[in-house]
Amino acid sequence: MNRINSEIILQVSDVQKRFKDVIAVDKISLSIHKGEYTALLGPNGAGKTTLMEMIEGIQVPDSGDIQIKGMNWRTHQEKLHRMIGISLQETRFIDKLTVVETLRLFASFYGLHDKHIFEVMELVNLDFKKKSYVVNLSGGQRQKLSLGIALLNDPEFLLLDEPTTGLDPTARREIWDILLHFKKEKNTTLILTTHYMEEAESLCERIIIMDKGKILAEATLEKLLKEYAKGETIEFSIEGECRNLQLSGISVEHKLIWDENTNKGKILVDNIAAFLPRFLEQLKTQNMTLKTLECHGKTLDDLFISMTGRHLTD
Repeated sequence: MNRINSEIILQVSDVQKRFKDVIAVDKISLSIHKGEYTALLGPNGAGKTTLMEMIEGIQVPDSGDIQIKGMNWRTHQEKLHRMIGISLQETRFIDKLTVVETLRLFASFYGLHDKHIFEVMELVNLDFKKKSYVVNLSGGQRQKLSLGIALLNDPEFLLLDEPTTGLDPTARREIWDILLHFKKEKNTTLILTTHYMEEAESLCERIIIMDKGKILAEATLEKLLKEYAKGETIEFSIEGECRNLQLSGISVEHKLIWDENTNKGKILVDNIAAFLPRFLEQLKTQNMTLKTLECHGKTLDDLFISMTGRHLTD
C-alpha cells in the first residue's frame, strides 16, 4: 500500500491515560491510513485495551487528542458512531433473543432494513442459525454474531479487541476470511488487538508493539523482523528435562529459552548451519535424546521476546 498519498483515518496525538498511580497509556502518537489493517500487540497490562477504548470513545484521554477523519468524540459523536464498527473482548447478548432478532435490534439503531441484516448473516455464516436463541450458540458463533453487529453499518473503520480469543483454529480462520473479504470489497480500515501471532501475520500489513503504555516499534512485519530480529531460531524438544541442558560447552552468548507451555526449548543463533552440528554433539555428550527439531528464521513471537523479554501471552 502507498501510504504517502492515502487518507489518514485515525490520528492519535500525544495521548495519555492514568488510573490512580498507573500510567496505562503514556503519551502515544500514531496514524492509521485508509484501507490499512493494523495489529496492536502487547502482553496483558501493556495498555492496548485502554488505547482502543479511547479511540472507541469509551474512555476519555487525560491529555492529548484523538481524531477520526478529522472528528473527535466531543463534537461529532453521532457521525463517528455511524462510521465505525466495534467488537469488544466480551459482548453480552440477550439470551432469549434469536440471532435475527439480535441483529434487528442493533440494525434499528441505524435504520437498516431486513435485506441488509440477512446479507450480514450470510457474510458471517450465521444464516442457518437465524432462528436459534443466542444462549444456544457456540463460542465461535457468538464471536461471529459480535462481528456481524460490528459490520452492520458497513463501517469505514473497524476496531476489534481480541476477536478470536478462545476459538478453535477452524472458527478463527473463518473470521479471518470474513475480515479479508471486507477489506477487499469495502476497503475498510482495521485495528485489532490479538494474542495470536499468526493472526497478526495473516491479517495485518502493519504491526504496532506496545509494552508498559508505550509504543516500542511500528512498521510492516518484514521491516520489524529485518531491523529487530536478525538471525535464526532452533526449536527442539528432548527426552526428559530440557532445562538441565547446558550450552556452555559450545557457546557463552547463546541463551536457552525454555517455554513451559509448549515444553520446548528455543535458541536464537546467527547461523544455524554453523551452530547446529556443535549443538547436536553437545546433546550427545550430555546423554540427551532429541525428540523434535525445527530450524527457521525468526518469527513475530521471536521479535516480541527480543524487544520485551516476555512472550505475548505473559
